[in-house]
Amino acid sequence: MFSGNLGEKDFNTGQQLAEEEKKSGPSTLIDVAREAGVSPSTVSRILNGTARVSDEKRQAVLKAIERNQFAPNLMAQALKKGRTHTIGIVVQDISSPFFDEILHGVDDGLKNTGYASVIVSGHWNAEEEADRIRLLLARKVDGIVLLSGRMSDETVLQFSTQRPIVSTGRHLDTKRALGFRLDHERGAWLAVRHLIELGHRRIAFVSGPANHADAIDRMNGYRRALEEAGLEVDPKLIVEGNFHENSGLLAVNHLLDTRQQFSAIFAANDQSAYGVRLALYRKGIRVPEDISLVGFDDLPGSAYTTPPLTTVKQPLYEMGLIATNALLRLIHGDPAEANIPPVELVVRETTRRYA
Repeated sequence: MFSGNLGEKDFNTGQQLAEEEKKSGPSTLIDVAREAGVSPSTVSRILNGTARVSDEKRQAVLKAIERNQFAPNLMAQALKKGRTHTIGIVVQDISSPFFDEILHGVDDGLKNTGYASVIVSGHWNAEEEADRIRLLLARKVDGIVLLSGRMSDETVLQFSTQRPIVSTGRHLDTKRALGFRLDHERGAWLAVRHLIELGHRRIAFVSGPANHADAIDRMNGYRRALEEAGLEVDPKLIVEGNFHENSGLLAVNHLLDTRQQFSAIFAANDQSAYGVRLALYRKGIRVPEDISLVGFDDLPGSAYTTPPLTTVKQPLYEMGLIATNALLRLIHGDPAEANIPPVELVVRETTRRYA
């Protein structure tokens, strides 16, 4: 029966249990700071990505966080600072290896920043892209990376009044919106010029969708390279594709069925080139002995096709990394710029001199 009186032994035991319970409780920001030998404010700034400290000090804090299993209360931080430490990523095709490579760059750009990403897909539809951005804004993301898309620049700028936006595939430069795009026309020019220098004169082209900005630029580059070399642009050698493997396969079948004469094929992207390669293989046509082939993008798998694909390299990983870094600067009110490496031709084993 409880008498209401505690002896000295009972009191000491209770005090010991209380101390042990305190020790076993959740670690705090102060615990991490004390172990790392820095101030709590430094830990906080490292967590939210605003600290300018040495790598040695940053690593000491990160190790202390790991040892203490410290988990900051992000919801409380969001309420206090008006930020959620999340950014929205709008891709167009979540299954595409093209966007997958860009997302690798985004992911690395977010490392050790305290930010996480929410990924949605616009499916190359302007209305759906706008709906996805509204959803991200409703979730209070701190900023948005828009990877290509069909929305107008005006619509993107309107959304940027609510949250900063960095977009690929367009030119924008305001305090809350930054956009950049590569020189796709030059990339196509490099590809076709390479084939012309190898002696090819009848060069077929598997294009992208007629209303796609990148596809239009690549078509212009194809035409410009031929015209500068004094070669005819033969409409019968141009087959519209959709940037997917099946269109490359169907394009080759069409060219062969209509008995077109050609010694090389330029595919508007690597995925189309994969389809071209399969169609040629099924017809017993060798690459590059019978037909030379060039793609565009330099997807990771293009170095491992049979034979390895000659292609135009887009700096996909760098695009994701640079876009993310630029967005974080805009979120913190700092000026941002995007210095993207230029496209370049990567010569592998699917092209050879025309005999």
